[in-house]
Amino acid sequence: MLWKYCLGVLMKNITHKRLVELLFYDSESGIFTRKIATGNGGRWKVGSVSGSIHSKKQGYVEISVDGDIYYAHRLAWFYVYGEWPENDIDHKDHNTTNNSIYNLRDVTRSENMQNRIKAQKNNKTGMLGAHQRVDRKGIRSRISIGGKQVNLGVFETAELAHQAYIEAKRMHHATCQL
Repeated sequence: MLWKYCLGVLMKNITHKRLVELLFYDSESGIFTRKIATGNGGRWKVGSVSGSIHSKKQGYVEISVDGDIYYAHRLAWFYVYGEWPENDIDHKDHNTTNNSIYNLRDVTRSENMQNRIKAQKNNKTGMLGAHQRVDRKGIRSRISIGGKQVNLGVFETAELAHQAYIEAKRMHHATCQL
């Protein structure tokens, strides 16, 4: 029996055959629709769009299949290629609801993190790569390259620190889409 870790829960994998039997995937739009009525009393009708956006999981689309819940972007990869992705699935355009196969790529966690476009919520400057120094003397910018932190300098403004970060990101992060 196959098992997969998905949505923080260890669950039985759906087979490719079963997935294709139950759902149709439009690789252009990234939308899954039901091929057969499923759910209690056929609650999900033939042709109905499958999935809903999970508000606590960064807006990812989740789909219930045979009682298990899967991320739509991982199901899309499995549907098209017949095998589960080896790593993270990255949304190239940063839109977690755009599950078109052309927008998805199988990348390592490090490569996925390189494609960030927003600062973390705890970043007081609100700008990617720009961080207020503890002594409040300028804005520091640094980038991770090959697992090591590289200082890019201290700048007068968050905008200048951010710009230095973006330039370094474009040069050193192969998966950067900025």
